[in-house]
Amino acid sequence: MSDLYLRFVNTPVGKTAAQSLGLPAPVPLKRWKRSDQPFVEGNVLVGAADGAKAIANLGQTLSASPAKLFHASDIATLTDSAKAGNKAKPLSLGGEIEERFSALVFDATGMKDTTDLRAVYDFFHPTIRKLAAQGRVLVIGQEPSSCRSPAKAAAHQALEGFVRSVAKEIGKKGATANLLWLAPSAEKALDSSVRFFLSSRSAYVSGQVARIGKTADAPATSPAAPLTGKVALVTGASRGIGASIAETLARDGATVIGLDIPPAMDELQKVTDAIGGKALSCDITSDTAPAEIADFIQKHFDGVDLVIHNAGITRDKTLGNMPEHFWDMTIAVNLTAEEHIDEELMKRELLKENGRIVCISSISGIAGNFGQTNYSTAKSGVIGYVEAMAKQVKNGVTINAVAPGFIETQMTAAMPITIREAGRRMNSLSQGGLPVDVAETIAWYCHPASNGVNGNVVRVCGQSLIGK
Repeated sequence: MSDLYLRFVNTPVGKTAAQSLGLPAPVPLKRWKRSDQPFVEGNVLVGAADGAKAIANLGQTLSASPAKLFHASDIATLTDSAKAGNKAKPLSLGGEIEERFSALVFDATGMKDTTDLRAVYDFFHPTIRKLAAQGRVLVIGQEPSSCRSPAKAAAHQALEGFVRSVAKEIGKKGATANLLWLAPSAEKALDSSVRFFLSSRSAYVSGQVARIGKTADAPATSPAAPLTGKVALVTGASRGIGASIAETLARDGATVIGLDIPPAMDELQKVTDAIGGKALSCDITSDTAPAEIADFIQKHFDGVDLVIHNAGITRDKTLGNMPEHFWDMTIAVNLTAEEHIDEELMKRELLKENGRIVCISSISGIAGNFGQTNYSTAKSGVIGYVEAMAKQVKNGVTINAVAPGFIETQMTAAMPITIREAGRRMNSLSQGGLPVDVAETIAWYCHPASNGVNGNVVRVCGQSLIGK
């Protein structure tokens, strides 16, 4: 459904009206358009605290883009910024800055205690107002739980509060801010995440923290089609977010098995036919569903690389008025079926080495929601499942989750207008997301170079004011 308010406030009359009435004037987000699109363009400024560990890797990744790269200079706390490489030109932060930046990238991995947080201020204070519309802020720190010193852990944990606050300050211009926490010696695993968070693929992801662990080197892939040769299973693929996931993974080179319930087969067949995939009719809550899915994969392929648990339902009632079949069905579809499908695929060794499992949670599972005790319970359970499974998966397999906020779908279009408008505006970007925003985040998880990204729950919500 079209966001008429967003369109109106981006007309001359609408901008004037919004300003005079003190109403939000969201900037329309730019999203990924073509396979050969650079992940970042324009001017990019890089900075680093003393002792930075990731700055050389950041410089290498950024140097592969057509962006004009600068590094901070003439500030005592930022001398390691020069390690970004020869392509990065020095830019004095001690005087007037004329450039505008499409991205500000800061390596804080070298911080040893809370006094080193001054480097964060020294980098961003003179530059944050030079961030362009649709710009990106990306901060890299060390996973606090891996810090031996409490003072060091405090400094790196502090980055979360900093990034979340910055995201709220810059959201009015359609810009985002995110944080990557690295495990010790995980700098080489940064590339796919830097590319995602600096690109328009992450347009509706802001105020988020992603953890990256140390891992083996990723295989070389095609930049335009990194999932070439991969087989993906996408449940609930007939429409909305599921259809967008299927289309996005196919765009990146994967062969997609789209799964949905029998009544949705006509819609599902249209989706899979358009992307050269295969359609599978199945009720994932049936006792035989895991075996049916595994048999289908074994019949048509030699296994599956990507398993995307997107199928979900809502059956809303306040708890005292909720019939038991509303509770049972919601738990079964949104949570239990995922566990059983994964168990079957792994038992039969059909999930390939370096495979990816991605589950769909929800901000309702993080913050709760009125009239959705069943749904919130299931989606919170998804988070627990992902975090526990991340410690158990082997052979290079990873498992992660996305937690969508207000996404423009047929379901949200049917909401009462007051609830729909509140959902759209109650985030730092003051607008709803699109199904492709969820799909792009899943494609990042599925990228072969994202093998260090494991056990994460990233919200795709424009930094919703609900939840953390």
